[in-house]
Amino acid sequence: MAPAASAKDIKICLIAGKTGPLEAYAKQTEAGFMMGLEYLTKGTMQVGADKLQVIVKDDQLKPDRGKTLLEECYGDDKVDIAVGTTGSPVALAMLPVAEEHKKVLIVEPAVADSITGAKWNRYIFRTGRSSYQDALANAATVPENEDVAIGMLGLDTAFGRDGVKAYKEALTSLRPRAKIVAEEYAAGNTADFAPFAERLFNALKDQPGKRIIGFIWAGPHPLAKFADMKPERFNIALAPGGNILPVMNAWKQFAGTEGGIYYYYDFPKNPLNDWLKAEYTKRHGAPPDFFVAGGFSAAAAVVAGLTKAGSTDTEKLIAAMEGLSFETPKGTMTFRKEDHQAMQDMYHFRIKKDAKDNDVLDLVATIPASKMPLPVTVPK
Repeated sequence: MAPAASAKDIKICLIAGKTGPLEAYAKQTEAGFMMGLEYLTKGTMQVGADKLQVIVKDDQLKPDRGKTLLEECYGDDKVDIAVGTTGSPVALAMLPVAEEHKKVLIVEPAVADSITGAKWNRYIFRTGRSSYQDALANAATVPENEDVAIGMLGLDTAFGRDGVKAYKEALTSLRPRAKIVAEEYAAGNTADFAPFAERLFNALKDQPGKRIIGFIWAGPHPLAKFADMKPERFNIALAPGGNILPVMNAWKQFAGTEGGIYYYYDFPKNPLNDWLKAEYTKRHGAPPDFFVAGGFSAAAAVVAGLTKAGSTDTEKLIAAMEGLSFETPKGTMTFRKEDHQAMQDMYHFRIKKDAKDNDVLDLVATIPASKMPLPVTVPK
């Protein structure tokens, strides 16, 4: 053991979009991150003899501001590791800063594929899932041995369009008998979804086999508006994909609807999730949501990386974290050596018959990380 005299502060910077439309996500990430450090250090906030110090900054969902804040973290604050951020455009602006300063950045929860793809560099690790992992999870919920025709409604943003593109590719590799036959894209503030629904109904109604409308959406969800237009007249099922609890609480009347989800507090069975569920509910009066689990997972990566490296030296951290497996509330995650994306389980859900607030989903199946063929897309 090193003598206590050599103990130092390990500085961690957490950047999140705490102002703006994704504020709820950012607050959950921060709460989960701090609770993860608390649990994993048994309340000491130490790794070995070294004290953890967390500096939190709000990027307000502005890419330029996120970039400046990360420069401040590495430069003025002299942090050892940074974690962030909520919005993909902000995260993408931050990636080159990590490379410039030769410091590790753990991306959580931004989902754009290019973060661990075209725009990646060796200082970037991501505990958050990618759009493609979402797509593979949703593809895995589609029936396997029958023809399926799918119409998609995507948010008219990079998130929506990338998500649909990834879903198409995921279906090709996992469910070759399923085809996307129509795509519609709508703005987040759309009030009238009738024209979008009608076009999707018309594209699907004469297709052979099973018919599904899927959604790649963030914010207030159009599921109820589509349901009001009675897609069942054309034998069309709706598949919304997972969301945060306040959104899914509005889906109680859609019993039997299925989709893929990144995390639901009742699905993973492990000591970390048991503690998080009990402790978060006690402190916040509601179960932990998507981004709470994500924040905890990022904390788990920090603690496991520092412990294995035995140092805050960047090269030692990268060597320790490549291929590293660590425990999270979702179970084991592993940083893939080639692109530093955390490989992780996903879940196939069904909305309960007697759903109540914050008690909406049944688990159909855990989709193991090993069953999701996630391509490596980093530049050669």
